[in-house]
Amino acid sequence: MGTPGELMLPDGRPVPVLSGDERVMLESWLDFHRATLELKCRGLDDAQVRCVAVEPSELTLLGLVQHLAEVERNWFQRVVAGLDVPPVWGDGNVSGYGLDPERGIGEALTVWQREIARGREVCAGRPLDGVGRIADGPMAGMEVALRWVFLHMIEEYARHNGHADILRERIDGVTGA
Repeated sequence: MGTPGELMLPDGRPVPVLSGDERVMLESWLDFHRATLELKCRGLDDAQVRCVAVEPSELTLLGLVQHLAEVERNWFQRVVAGLDVPPVWGDGNVSGYGLDPERGIGEALTVWQREIARGREVCAGRPLDGVGRIADGPMAGMEVALRWVFLHMIEEYARHNGHADILRERIDGVTGA
């Protein structure tokens, strides 16, 4: 997920920019958290990514990847760009957490990465103070700056990466990152 020339951790994640331009710093922290989610899924098979943390929760790594594909689409395409796009999975499952028996981690990661790429395209050239409008939910109609969206996305990934860390430890004992 990194770009040539950036500093990488031994596990392949990009080191977030330590100083400089605010935009570059926000984007690098978001990329770091995206890479952390990908790392948590690395080396696992389709059965493992369907393992739940603990009952009665239905939270899985596969569900997190699907959810974050929906989150990427929502905040960057719907809110920032104002596009009327359908849910990623097209199955009425707008949260993304629901698991399709036919969908594996490979497909989910590919779709998630496509949503990330589309979000980058949408944001390119837009100022941090540029505003979008929240389309639905309890904040429907409110304007929100791209800066706020970046901060929210960093927070969203950081929170879910904590979940992913617990899920990965439950699956095979791998911790850290």
